[in-house]
Amino acid sequence: QVQLVESGGGLVQPGGSLKLSCAASGSIFRTNTMGWYRQAPGKQRELVATITSGGDTNYADSVKGRFTIDRDNAKNTVYLQMNSLKPEDTAVYYCNVRMGIITYRGQGTQVTVSS
Repeated sequence: QVQLVESGGGLVQPGGSLKLSCAASGSIFRTNTMGWYRQAPGKQRELVATITSGGDTNYADSVKGRFTIDRDNAKNTVYLQMNSLKPEDTAVYYCNVRMGIITYRGQGTQVTVSS
């Protein structure tokens, strides 16, 4: 099986920055896509960003130019650098890894943007 452990969430003021990390362990295929999703209270879970094992990235329009996804394949770790944070970025952020038709998701980390 696969375990995902997120870290780096917290409280930050508008305009501030946070960096999330997610370490995957277990049976990780060499070819996979890792990503971040988020869910705000009363809203559906939405894509934030994904990155393939080859380095191809995809971002939600709402975070383009502000967030950067990156990964360290040797460590099976994915990162999300979040800059210029806005109150509407407040949500629980979930890491996941997709290998073929199988997807694993972490437990989530809370990000709160508030003054």
